[in-house]
Amino acid sequence: MGNEKVQTPADIFGKYVFSDAVAKTRLSKATYKSLKKTIELGAPLDATIADEVAAAIKEWAVDLGATHFTHWFLPMTGLTAEKHDSFISPTGDGKVILSFSGKELIKGEPDASSFPSGGLRETAAARGYTAWDTTSPVFVKEGSLYIPTAFFSYTGEILDKKAPLLRANEALDKQARRVLAAFGKDGVKKVTSTVGPEQEYFIVNRDLYNQRLDLILTGRTLFGAQPPKGQELDDQYFGTLRTKVVEFMHDLDKQLWELGITSKTKHNEVAPAQHEIALIFDPANVAVDHNQLVLELLQKIAEQHGLAALIHEKPFAGVNGNGKHINWSLSTDEGENLLDPTDDPGKNPQFVIFLAAVIKAVDEYADLLRLSVASAGNDHRLGANEAPPAIISIFVGEELEGLIGAVEDGKTFTSPDAKTTNLAVTSLPVITEDKTDRNRTSPFAFTGNKFEFRMCGSYANIAGPAFILNTIVAEALSQIADKLEGSKNIEKDALALASEIFKAHKRVIFNGNGYSDEWVAEAEKRGLPNIKNTVLAIKAFLVEKNRAVFEKHGVLVGKEIDSRYEILLENYSKIINIEALTLVDITFRQLVPAAFKYAKTLSDSIASFKAAGVDVKGNVTYLEKVLGLAKSITAKAEALKGATEAAGNLEDNFDSALAYREKVVSAMETLREDIDTLEPIVPADIWPVPVYTDLLFKI
Repeated sequence: MGNEKVQTPADIFGKYVFSDAVAKTRLSKATYKSLKKTIELGAPLDATIADEVAAAIKEWAVDLGATHFTHWFLPMTGLTAEKHDSFISPTGDGKVILSFSGKELIKGEPDASSFPSGGLRETAAARGYTAWDTTSPVFVKEGSLYIPTAFFSYTGEILDKKAPLLRANEALDKQARRVLAAFGKDGVKKVTSTVGPEQEYFIVNRDLYNQRLDLILTGRTLFGAQPPKGQELDDQYFGTLRTKVVEFMHDLDKQLWELGITSKTKHNEVAPAQHEIALIFDPANVAVDHNQLVLELLQKIAEQHGLAALIHEKPFAGVNGNGKHINWSLSTDEGENLLDPTDDPGKNPQFVIFLAAVIKAVDEYADLLRLSVASAGNDHRLGANEAPPAIISIFVGEELEGLIGAVEDGKTFTSPDAKTTNLAVTSLPVITEDKTDRNRTSPFAFTGNKFEFRMCGSYANIAGPAFILNTIVAEALSQIADKLEGSKNIEKDALALASEIFKAHKRVIFNGNGYSDEWVAEAEKRGLPNIKNTVLAIKAFLVEKNRAVFEKHGVLVGKEIDSRYEILLENYSKIINIEALTLVDITFRQLVPAAFKYAKTLSDSIASFKAAGVDVKGNVTYLEKVLGLAKSITAKAEALKGATEAAGNLEDNFDSALAYREKVVSAMETLREDIDTLEPIVPADIWPVPVYTDLLFKI
């Protein structure tokens, strides 16, 4: 026992992934080279190698205990979907063999009838297809071989969140290589957008979670008075991890590492019971798959530890909500980060032009970026003192601000020397300070050699923001390539073009406090959009300029754009409808009865005191307060029920979603005010559900 080797992360990393190293040992040399070319350069898959690849993957998976395979895809529900088929095939003599063909690897045919389609297909038209995404590795989990795929209809329209990203990846690759070719870099074979998500979540006690119907059905608390202590002492942030949380995080890391997911950072976040996990960069579509696995495993492993992971953007009012920061960059197959300014960005016109492309894209398509993070849950965060405002702006920092100004004026920019310090303490090491600070209030911030898109909600599938970001940057690069191709003096022409772009789009650059009221007023003066809620944000799909950019780069066609518009509206309405009906149900079945139970207790005590000759005026006032709140809560719950029914009866999807936003949400907030006033009055042994103090502090 004492001589057993302790397994390190390196020992278990990728254990359940059919990685490049595994493929190299299990495939013939020719097949391996062909598959590698498809994975790394996006070359078409050679169908003749499919059977060999499938057989090798099957044998590998069976060795790891797999009995089934599934085409794993990302429908427009925002979740993942899977249908499992076993490897068994009957032999005719009462026995079976294990088989898996190239056709089964490449193509699946799940029933598409019950997935959101936004009118692309009728319910009776059940046929749908999944196609193997060769660029995202297959893996084994819970006894099945998982094959990442794209999902589309019988008539060829996209029905998922993966395919638009794959298309956008190719568009970005094509246009970025055009620009690089203008700089003489014809040898670049692939430009990849890379993504590293930072995921926030809450951990609460499972037994307490199970007593809150609102958490079970909606993912958030629909009512709850503020606890005596929240996050005001800042003692949770980076604080010591609680023992049960440490054990949960340990198991989570282990399973993520076994699946080849680069779980790098874990820590306590700002709010009580809030935490964060961050992953290292992956190609965008791989990062999407990995983040979906993180969301799944967070919840499954938490349950195994008697805990519940809350992924909703705002599980608790009055404390920080959950976001998901998307760190985004561009890299070539030769290992060059195109957003790395290097030590002297003033002498790096290639970096300047790629920086200009991003700034141009974000300014011109701010409404699409806002749409990409729009959700009912995220409406609770954006603009609050925990997340960026709904106004899209870019933080570039002092060094790049100086660079942009110099390029605008046609001047030479000299990067300032980096400062060093040891805080005047001899024993401390001398450190080199960064040339610019971070801005946590910025929606889209440059952070050294990447941009951090900070607006995404915690529950969101990051394929949405990623495919829109890749598409609009591809468009900016396309326009830049049109002007730079054939240049006789690329450095001069690139800087001149960058100067034009910076002058035209510098309104989107803001390095100040994005939370301030002054910025809201300033943004309005600059003409920057301030789209305050999801329903209005969804209308970006109707803007002709936005539709044109999707169609130009082959990312979405007209019917697919229309379907997403309808799906997002329906999804918003359904979420608010579920929340409203859940609150009504809890109010009438749990909260109002609790109020009357306490009123009966008060009434009985008043009668006893009165019979004993005790002055009961104060007691009567207290009873009247409880009964008054109960009466008001009942009336407001009825009003909420009526508003919900009215919104649901509207035929037009936009009108219905807007009614849910303007009428139902406000009715829920009004009802909540009374419930939150009642909760601290009712004794703990009578109030029927765990309160915030229980949920946030009793792990």
